Amino acid sequence: MSIDMKQFLVTFYEESFEGLDTMETELLNLDIGEADSETVNTIFRAAHSIKGGSGTFGLNDVASFTHLMETLLDEVRDGRRQVSQQIVDVLLTSVDVLRDMLSALRDEGEVDMARVQAVQQLLDELLGNEPEAAESAAPQESNSTGAESQGWKIHFRPHPDMLQTGNDPVRMFRELALLGELKIECDTSGLPTLDKLVAEESYLAWNLELHGDVDKASIDVIFEWVEGDCDLVVDPMASQPAAAQTDNTVTEEKKAPEPATSTAKKPPPSEKRHSTTTESSSIRVSIDKIDDLINMMGELVITQSMLSQLGEAEEFETAQIEKLRDGLSQLERNTREMQENVMRIRMLPISFAFQRFPRLVHDLSGTLHKKIELKMSGENTELDKTVMEKIGDPLVHLVRNSIDHGIESPEVRLAAGKDEMGLIELNACHEGGNIIIEIIDDGAGLNRERIIEKAISNGLINEDDSLSDEQIYDLIFQPGFSTAEVVSDVSGRGVGMDVVRRNIRALGGSVEVTSRPGQGSKFTIRLPLTLAILDGQSVRVGNDIYIIPLVSIIESLQVNPADINSLRGSADVYRLRDEYIPIVRVYDIFNVHTEIKNWEDGLLVIVEGEGIKVALFVDDLLGQQQVVIKSLETNFKKVEGISGATILGDGTVALILDIASMIQLSRDNGPEKTPGRQDNAEQAA
Repeated sequence: MSIDMKQFLVTFYEESFEGLDTMETELLNLDIGEADSETVNTIFRAAHSIKGGSGTFGLNDVASFTHLMETLLDEVRDGRRQVSQQIVDVLLTSVDVLRDMLSALRDEGEVDMARVQAVQQLLDELLGNEPEAAESAAPQESNSTGAESQGWKIHFRPHPDMLQTGNDPVRMFRELALLGELKIECDTSGLPTLDKLVAEESYLAWNLELHGDVDKASIDVIFEWVEGDCDLVVDPMASQPAAAQTDNTVTEEKKAPEPATSTAKKPPPSEKRHSTTTESSSIRVSIDKIDDLINMMGELVITQSMLSQLGEAEEFETAQIEKLRDGLSQLERNTREMQENVMRIRMLPISFAFQRFPRLVHDLSGTLHKKIELKMSGENTELDKTVMEKIGDPLVHLVRNSIDHGIESPEVRLAAGKDEMGLIELNACHEGGNIIIEIIDDGAGLNRERIIEKAISNGLINEDDSLSDEQIYDLIFQPGFSTAEVVSDVSGRGVGMDVVRRNIRALGGSVEVTSRPGQGSKFTIRLPLTLAILDGQSVRVGNDIYIIPLVSIIESLQVNPADINSLRGSADVYRLRDEYIPIVRVYDIFNVHTEIKNWEDGLLVIVEGEGIKVALFVDDLLGQQQVVIKSLETNFKKVEGISGATILGDGTVALILDIASMIQLSRDNGPEKTPGRQDNAEQAA
């Protein structure tokens, strides 16, 4: 029977990427000099697991590269080498190389072997240096001057129950073979007769000869997983000329394939290529969430059974109506709880998105010669997996922006009376049906005058325009806008902030910025918890039904015509408590026929998007409900002003309004240009 290794490879890659994330996080926590032993052990275990797994699947380049990292970590772990900034930097670079190698192999691409060999040379150079601790700490080895290189004799006898722990001698021998030439002699003297043999127990022993320039620590690492589960003796092999090395005992010589140096071995080809996003293929779910789901399913079965009994009755009596109502009410509660439990399965702590930033701050602060401390809070705040995957890039842009534009150099900060160590905060919390993410820095803040000057030169505003601070700071999200004096690898090309806003809008969210000169800036991202379910307000326009997200609604009101003013060359505005709010006629935006065109016959729904308020003129309000979002772009095509669609209880389709897009649409077209441009929405409905 052949075994399909693809399923195991998928798990190996997922666990390897998790191990690399762990290594990166712990490397950033390493103290220069005397490092915490537990931190070093955590890094070492992650590297060892990756090396062992890659060796099992025949990914020899990965195994040999990780072995060098493991050897260096072992010297640090044993106290034979002190932690230096050079070691940390080389190991961090090695983590990046390993991540690229595994990504290429997983996606059946080409491994950049030139980069692998360059970093491998750095590791070799580090290992070639004399350890900083005393020479006596190193294991004693035989220094042969003869034709045959030094090596080790190993006697390995597993205890009977060792195999039950999941350890495999063949896998250990395969790793030993990566270190040098391995000769294996199997001792079968402990093997019982067939009638007394227990398949789960081990009866064999092995005498091994490992030829090569190998230190004992490397051998100990391989067998550390079975410590206490075997009898193990490792002795140095006496040096002698090759001609004298004869043995009357018949031995089985087992040569392992040597690691390739020019090309990386690929895993078995798969019918479908994996996504390039490491976290997109699967999700880990807490057992508590699964238990809740199973319990809820049991409740549904009970309710369904009760309703079935009512339906199977030959005659439906009036007295049974109350039972039917109770059953339907129970079914509604169970369905809602089931929906919530299913959605919880997709929820992950935002720490999965935050974990990349310690490394980002570490690398960029070094590149820009700045001292920056990163503080994170709310890492356990849960967010839908899909939202989390898509928010990663916008967060990277904003953090890079804070590092480059926000935090000043140590000299400038000291001159301004600040601590030379700048501070960047990443905070996350729940607020209603949204998640709030804040990126805060204590840098110089946004340069208001510089932004105005640049906006005027770009033709975005006029010199005589009177803008609030909020409107001025909002200009940085315009395409191509940058106040950087010098274009660098980090920023200054005017690409990024407009992409940030566009990507956040695509998630149904918004981003706002506040700043105080000399004290810092704060970017606030507001996102829905999930992209699958939406709490909305149903409104009617003509014969069509639209859904307005509840999070966008401020209030609804009847129109007082006396509070409406018409501005020359612009839309009508409604005066609400001394604030003038532009009116957007929904029937104009989507070219919908309606009899309700007089102000007093309809209603205004005050909504907010991207910090801007508008009043949507609709025929009527129908009620609030939770709807399941369906992608309009996937099932039809992209329509401006519409974020998706849903199917109502009567089977009709309702379109979900994208408030930010509608505001932009009304601005771009104007009331006189809007009719006829959005026939797609009518077709979609």
